[in-house]
Amino acid sequence: MKNVTDSFVSLGYWPFAGSFGFNTDILATNPINLTVVLGVLIFFGKGVCAGCLLSDLLDNRKQKILNTIRNSEELREGAIEQLEKARARLRKVEMEADEFRVNGYSEIEREKLNLINSTYKTLEQLENYKNETIHFEQQSAINEVRQQVFQQALEGALGTLTGCLNNELHLRTISANIGMFGAMKEIID
Repeated sequence: MKNVTDSFVSLGYWPFAGSFGFNTDILATNPINLTVVLGVLIFFGKGVCAGCLLSDLLDNRKQKILNTIRNSEELREGAIEQLEKARARLRKVEMEADEFRVNGYSEIEREKLNLINSTYKTLEQLENYKNETIHFEQQSAINEVRQQVFQQALEGALGTLTGCLNNELHLRTISANIGMFGAMKEIID
């Protein structure tokens, strides 16, 4: 019987090459076990944390901001199309200007400049609108996150206060507040 026990003990300390053995060293196997357990907990517990709600809120806000940016980009592309059309019209006007140079070159130049200026003003307005929208969405997201954090802090504080108050402390607090109100009434009278 002693030989059988010795063979298992020797397998635990001296595994054969190319095979596996029993590792009886607790310190050597514990990090592996912890890694496996933590991996399983992380894999199956992804959507359970309280921060996930805040993460979902931020993801939704991010999607809104990205949609706003896409819309602004589409508006920008539309403005670029308008600019291209304006440039085509400009080329047409320039050809007409060559034909009518004798009759009114200065009038055509004024029209060209007005057309270019109005197109650039439109582009500037669209860019400003996009920047204002992004800023507004960012501020809105920040305010919403602040409100959520404040709400969570308030709930935590209320939970702590509720857990800390016992009947004696509650009665002393009420008595102290009644005394303060009585002193305030005497000062007012």
